Amino acid sequence: QVQLVESGGGLVQDGGSLRLSCAASGRTFSSYVMGWFRQAPGKERELVAARSLNGGDTFYADSVKGRFTISRDNAKNTVYLQMNSLKPEDTAVYYCAGNLRGTVAGPYDYWGRGTQVTVSS
Repeated sequence: QVQLVESGGGLVQDGGSLRLSCAASGRTFSSYVMGWFRQAPGKERELVAARSLNGGDTFYADSVKGRFTISRDNAKNTVYLQMNSLKPEDTAVYYCAGNLRGTVAGPYDYWGRGTQVTVSS
């Protein structure tokens, strides 16, 4: 199993940037497909970005393409979400997740507790 802990959330102005980090425990981190989800109040949780083991397969939601970048450092057991040009509609709790199924489509079996991102207008 892997345990995931997110950090880096906060309050930022419209147009600003944030970088989320997700630290994973366990020696098999490099075996996991990693993704970032978000859930805004009153909305369903959605997959924002995901990256396969070696980066050969990636996914971005249409709403974040060109603004968000997912990356991973397997040596540090960490996955990142760089978020640029943030908009108020990006406000949500962001969750890190992993799966061993080999596909960015999931489903995802392992979840962090989330970190709040708030974008003010």
